[in-house]
Amino acid sequence: MLEAIASTTLLDDVFMEDETTNSLETLISSLTGHPAALLVLSGTMGNQIALRTHLGGPPHTILTDNRSHILEWEAGGAASLCGALVKGVVPKNGHHLTLQDVVKNAVLDDDVHSCPTRVISLENTLSGTIMPLEECQKIAKWARAQDPPVLLHLDGARLWEAVAAGAGTLKEYCAAFDSVSLCFSKGLGAPIGSMIVGTPAFIKRARHIRKSIGGGLRQAGVVTAPARVAVEETFLGGKLTQSHKNARLIASMWQKMGGKLAEPTETNMVWLDLEAADTTKEEFIAMALKHGIKTGGGRLVVHYQIGDEGINKLEGLMREVLHMETGSEEGTIKGVERNVVERMKVNVE
Repeated sequence: MLEAIASTTLLDDVFMEDETTNSLETLISSLTGHPAALLVLSGTMGNQIALRTHLGGPPHTILTDNRSHILEWEAGGAASLCGALVKGVVPKNGHHLTLQDVVKNAVLDDDVHSCPTRVISLENTLSGTIMPLEECQKIAKWARAQDPPVLLHLDGARLWEAVAAGAGTLKEYCAAFDSVSLCFSKGLGAPIGSMIVGTPAFIKRARHIRKSIGGGLRQAGVVTAPARVAVEETFLGGKLTQSHKNARLIASMWQKMGGKLAEPTETNMVWLDLEAADTTKEEFIAMALKHGIKTGGGRLVVHYQIGDEGINKLEGLMREVLHMETGSEEGTIKGVERNVVERMKVNVE
């Protein structure tokens, strides 16, 4: 990727002059089956530009999973940038939204007290779990049959993972949506960047909105050159499947030691149920550092470059969390050495 950056073109993407960027947009269009694509700087920017492009003026509602990124992790962007009400729906099956969930919660009437549903935003993968292709297709068929049609956006930041897991092809998934946001960092490993795809008319308006929120780049090749390497070598090169195997191995290790999972391991994420292990997130983070592991808690995201050394360290951490000694003056208290606790007592006294 560094070589690609060093040899890239340095022309202006605001005026669509950069060959490297144009070439990547063409590649992603081809892979997804959508006729046009647009570079954005992040998944959040991609989602927000896509939603704002679809939506006209308020009142309007975006229907989404209650755990979704656009609702929980994008700083309220749909409200501030789109003036939209975001309605989070709890999946009845506890795994993914179904057509039944959507129909039950969508607002389609013209009652002046209502805020009509104009966009359904789905996410795949969500917490590492896969939304089945068949369910996406069912929702799309229903949404397009409404008058006016309800538009569909896919937060596909990690869609690559669902495809690598064999849940469907990239084109099959993307065909069910009016727009899709795809991330080049995260599992693919590029330093920055995402891309949204849709119709030429959609991308024309999205390009205008991207400019209005400061997303236009002058020397875009330094972003798109490594992004293309990530797509070609990591996704098309088949490297994601190893991270899925490692994730299943890590989940299995934890469960064999008596640990429980908070979410099923379907792609590259492992969710350790720390509460069931009688361990707080802060305690887990402190214990992890002792084993040379930096983590934000029980959510483990496995990258294809994580190998045996990292997994072995993680195994040691798991043993400490699930089989720690207690009730002994010589033992440990939640991973904190007894003599450290004694020193703390001295300092307090």
